[in-house]
Amino acid sequence: MRHRALRWGVGGLGDILVTAGLVHLLFVAWQLWWTDVEANREQGGTVQALTRDFGRSGTTTPASAPNEKPKPVKFGEAFAIVRIPRLGADYARPLLEGTDYDVLKKGLGHYQGTAAPGAMGNLAIAGHRTTYGRPLHDIDTLRKGDKVVVETRTGYSVYAVQRHEIVLPTQVSVIAPVPDKPGAKPNAAWLTLTACHPKYSAAQRYVVFAKLVRTYPRAEGLPAGTLTAPAKTS
Repeated sequence: MRHRALRWGVGGLGDILVTAGLVHLLFVAWQLWWTDVEANREQGGTVQALTRDFGRSGTTTPASAPNEKPKPVKFGEAFAIVRIPRLGADYARPLLEGTDYDVLKKGLGHYQGTAAPGAMGNLAIAGHRTTYGRPLHDIDTLRKGDKVVVETRTGYSVYAVQRHEIVLPTQVSVIAPVPDKPGAKPNAAWLTLTACHPKYSAAQRYVVFAKLVRTYPRAEGLPAGTLTAPAKTS
């Protein structure tokens, strides 16, 4: 009788472990797949809403080029659209104020206190590589010269990628006004993208630095070909 009870106990434990394993696998699948489905739908809707809102704002004069936010941006508010042709001809993600967990579920996040689009200093941006739409999944494919375009209510800021680094999460100097030079006074406009590295790990950060090429008022629009995806590199 004791042996039978033991067999039942071992069998029951095995069933529990199998069930727990299945639950874990389902959770992982939800994290890696379903959150992408939901986030891509939500982020796409936000981009469409911003596009409509920017369109209603009408045109601007060259004097109001996009070198600052048109108004104070609230935490968690979407205020810009980021386009990176290397990541796809139709790549467009909302940029929200802040970088906490809830914000990054909704798109790319703007490090509070860093520069506004087109402004002197460093426009620092964070994004997921996996889950929640994984907007920076392929950040490691960006190459020197690739364009990063930030659209706001007033116009467009076009940056060109310069270089990349892989750093520890504690190396916050990468988002300083002059990247990697804390305390230095900026004399150029930078954009910095940060994402976890390697994929499926938060051990390091993959960081891409881009420098402002030019700003375009909404009335002028972007030159033809600016958003054309570059040829893929091996």
